[in-house]
Amino acid sequence: MIEATWVWAVLGIVLIAVEILAIGTLYILWFGIAAICLAIATWLFPNIPHAIQFIAFAILSIGSLAIWRRYYKKTDSSSVVGQSQGEEIGRIGTVLQTTSPAQNGLIRFTQGLMGSREWVAVSDEVIEAESQAKVIAVEGNTLRITKVS
Repeated sequence: MIEATWVWAVLGIVLIAVEILAIGTLYILWFGIAAICLAIATWLFPNIPHAIQFIAFAILSIGSLAIWRRYYKKTDSSSVVGQSQGEEIGRIGTVLQTTSPAQNGLIRFTQGLMGSREWVAVSDEVIEAESQAKVIAVEGNTLRITKVS
């Protein structure tokens, strides 16, 4: 008959390998670590009854998962690719189409800004074409601009 130590060790290695190959959610990791702990425990104390081993595995895996979930702080709440992060505020570009409170215009930057060189622009004042303007806010898919003095 196969020793319990080897069963728990193989189960732990398989679970950790699945975690490594999976998306990386870290949920399966705790079950793998619990199985490795049980492998060590059954190696040190080979006469532990199977029922106690299963109870210990359940307590270790669910307990460690619960503790991890309680203290884990997710650092990045979402993907920010293509989303404004505030770096574009203050950038200066050239107005291509006149903009006013009643009419949207168009502004161009020498370097791409959030993936594009040209953006729809809005302003609270009339800004003539070919003049320089500065970005003061990002409002959805448009940039709020003001004249450069």
